Amino acid sequence: MIPIKLSKRQLEILEIVKEAGPITGREIAEKLSLTRATLRPDLAILTMAGSLEAKPRVGYFFNPQSEVRQSAANLAKQIVNNYKAHPIVVQKSASVYDAIVQIFLEDVGTLYAVDKDGLLAGVISRKDLLRAAIGNNNLEELPVSVIMTRMPNIVTVKYDESLLDAAKKLIHNHIDSLPVVREVDKEKDMYEVIGRITKTTITRAYVELLEI
Repeated sequence: MIPIKLSKRQLEILEIVKEAGPITGREIAEKLSLTRATLRPDLAILTMAGSLEAKPRVGYFFNPQSEVRQSAANLAKQIVNNYKAHPIVVQKSASVYDAIVQIFLEDVGTLYAVDKDGLLAGVISRKDLLRAAIGNNNLEELPVSVIMTRMPNIVTVKYDESLLDAAKKLIHNHIDSLPVVREVDKEKDMYEVIGRITKTTITRAYVELLEI
């Protein structure tokens, strides 16, 4: 669906139908102090766009799905860079114990391991840390590099990709977080971590767009 920019009068018509529907074209015209002939093009546009539904001898109904589709279209236009959060990183040489402390202090589900140059080296989830902690008494000596997911098995998202693409990656890969990266050397899988996108990010963005 291609989002349509509505005029002020068309927005007024939608509000009237939301509050009073089902309502006839004559009644809408009376509320706006206009003739039915003046309103016909606006009603036709709103009906064709799916914002309104019309039933003969009954009137116009508001279609709530039109707002969902419009919000989805708006979400598809938003880019990751505008919604990314600050990345929570650890050095890949850090211990599992230090990673456990940090993940709970920051209250996140995923940490990103970086090398000495600050480039993405791995991803550590809460599940990874839990598995490492069970039956292991040397967490302060075990580096996260041993348990982390490494490239090229890390799912990333670039800062200029859409939020919709990010959401698809989260769902299709059954993960909760994506590192937002800037490409340094694609052939060598070298990326700078500049942010993070989570399922909460996507949900918050969708709610914000619905409330516009």
